[in-house]
Amino acid sequence: MPRGYAKSNDELVALLTSLRKASKKEGAPIWGDLAKRLQRPSRSWAEVNLSRIARVAPKGSTVVVAGKVLGAGALSHPVTVAAFSFSGSARAKISAAGGEAMSIGQLMEKVPGGSQVRIIG
Repeated sequence: MPRGYAKSNDELVALLTSLRKASKKEGAPIWGDLAKRLQRPSRSWAEVNLSRIARVAPKGSTVVVAGKVLGAGALSHPVTVAAFSFSGSARAKISAAGGEAMSIGQLMEKVPGGSQVRIIG
């Protein structure tokens, strides 16, 4: 019997399973890479501020964060951001800039092949 995930968060275990399945089914290595990053201890997950997203993501791009998006800084252009979690201020600032904040599962449904998606953090 294969050993399951050493995670106790049921939402995270379901996400890891769906990321691995999507990676194999769609032939998209980005989802497998994201699963590896999220399988690490949560204390080593990325915590990315909006100021960094504003610097590295051009207008209209799609980025994914393997961890949490924090609200420090400003976002002046619309960007689609997917992450495991968001702070309240980060979600509000992304919406105010005309962007979209979504979960990683929603992004997988929207862009199953993972094309034009960048991992930040």
